[in-house]
Amino acid sequence: MHPADDLTDRQRAILDFVRERIAVDGLPPTWAEIARAFGFRQTRAAQKHLQAIAAKGHLELLPGKARGIRLPEGRPDALRLPVLGRVAAGAPIGADAPLGDDAIRHLVLDRALFAARPDYLLRVRGDSMRDDGILDGDLVAIQRTASARDGQAVVARLDDEITIKRLQLHGRGQVRLLPRNPAHAPIDVQPGQDFAIEGVFCGLVRGA
Repeated sequence: MHPADDLTDRQRAILDFVRERIAVDGLPPTWAEIARAFGFRQTRAAQKHLQAIAAKGHLELLPGKARGIRLPEGRPDALRLPVLGRVAAGAPIGADAPLGDDAIRHLVLDRALFAARPDYLLRVRGDSMRDDGILDGDLVAIQRTASARDGQAVVARLDDEITIKRLQLHGRGQVRLLPRNPAHAPIDVQPGQDFAIEGVFCGLVRGA
């Protein structure tokens, strides 16, 4: 059964539009943006469609907010993810690590946005992963794991810093962290350094 089989064609199109805007922009559209996209003369028409979609359980509407549309947390295709901090420096990001000030924020996102199910989000600071499409200010979705395959983009802890890079594994346990911007040099993990993989990259959210 299609998860939106109880919707009309127009309602399903609006729901798909909302999900698309969240995927691209990291934020839901306003009523006015929906009205423009579907050729409604008044935002009231968009509001009525959204209320009908919400009544069927596919959206939640937050009164008094310009972008007060969110995916309901109880749905299997919705994820509520904490924003744990920045992916440049800071405390190790583990199951028992303190979350810090940034972790009081959560985003509800569509599960379909990500290649694998993520556990948390981190704010990117810097442009070392630019050529992989990961830009300064993006929120990267991370699945918590202590292992990764050669070539995967990972969040790694090296001494007291957290970084996102591509993992390169050599023979005899040698590890190199590769940026995706020629302006940045690769990082060779030296024997004795405090190194750990904190998670693997699952996708990103821009503009949130």
